[in-house]
Amino acid sequence: MSKFKVTACIADHVGDRPDQQDRVALLTSRRHPGALMVIVADGMGGRTGGRMASDQVIATAESLFNELSEKDISLRELLEQIAAEAHTVIRLTALASDKEPHSTIVALIVKKDYAIWGHAGDSRLYFFRAGKLVHRTQDHTYAAKLLAEGKISDAELAVGRYRNVLVSALGINRKPQLTFGEASDLRVGDAFLLASDGLWAYFEDHELGSLLHSLPPREASEHLVRIARERAQGRGDNLALAIVKLEAPEPRRRLPSATLWFKEEPGSRTGTSRPNA
Repeated sequence: MSKFKVTACIADHVGDRPDQQDRVALLTSRRHPGALMVIVADGMGGRTGGRMASDQVIATAESLFNELSEKDISLRELLEQIAAEAHTVIRLTALASDKEPHSTIVALIVKKDYAIWGHAGDSRLYFFRAGKLVHRTQDHTYAAKLLAEGKISDAELAVGRYRNVLVSALGINRKPQLTFGEASDLRVGDAFLLASDGLWAYFEDHELGSLLHSLPPREASEHLVRIARERAQGRGDNLALAIVKLEAPEPRRRLPSATLWFKEEPGSRTGTSRPNA
């Protein structure tokens, strides 16, 4: 019997923008029995360009997840190939048009007690254990790069003009950087949140951990969207999120025992049952 059950929920909201360019998906595959993939993509590059880019990320993920098994490719290689193929198609689209489409990507695969994730851009993955932050991906922004190099402070990062400038994303004019993480000892009480910046920008880490720990995924997602919309005060970006939570399996329902009486008749055998008191 599994040590836990996996429950998941996805949600998105257009925010206060005219068009929705964030995409989110929850995928299963016969090629990967028992595995779950969740993916968030935040498209950029104009009204149609951004949506095309995020659509392409989701379409590529769904296609490769259904085509390639672990006999063909490792889970990490699968994530790498999803990013590489989506990047190539987005770049070809950009060359054939006057748009500059690109998209973030953050993807998670959970299988048994193992999880692996990868991201490019500033869509984030949070990994909580019993409500406490275990890991958070580092944004691929120019501001985060300067912070890591000690060239700006946290305060400057929060208000700096480079905080939304991406140094890695799918569709940019150079090979994107994809950063990976993994966990191999998943247990009851673990939870993952994948989110575009239209959501995470309005929360502290501990708020996210508390909500995911105390509420089922669907209720948590509803609260997160509502709070983000309130805090955006009419200036909210598109948002998308996915929650994956590992919960204790429901106990098997014990069937009542029964006593059987049989009445013998020529050429037949029939039975009736009555539960014991």
